[in-house]
Amino acid sequence: MGRSASRLARAARRFGWYWATLLGDNHYRRYLEYRRRAHPGEPVLSERDYWRRRYDADPGGRCC
Repeated sequence: MGRSASRLARAARRFGWYWATLLGDNHYRRYLEYRRRAHPGEPVLSERDYWRRRYDADPGGRCC
């Protein structure tokens, strides 16, 4: 039973990661990680500004 539950939990985490990636939920987090690694100490965009610039750069990427 424990082994099955472990596999199910791992599958659920993988699906959650896939779903978040598909919907773009982790893009801002990845941006923050990149900025901290590549440009430490420099200011970062707020999440709102990040998404605004992202959509302004590719207006065709929006669904509506």
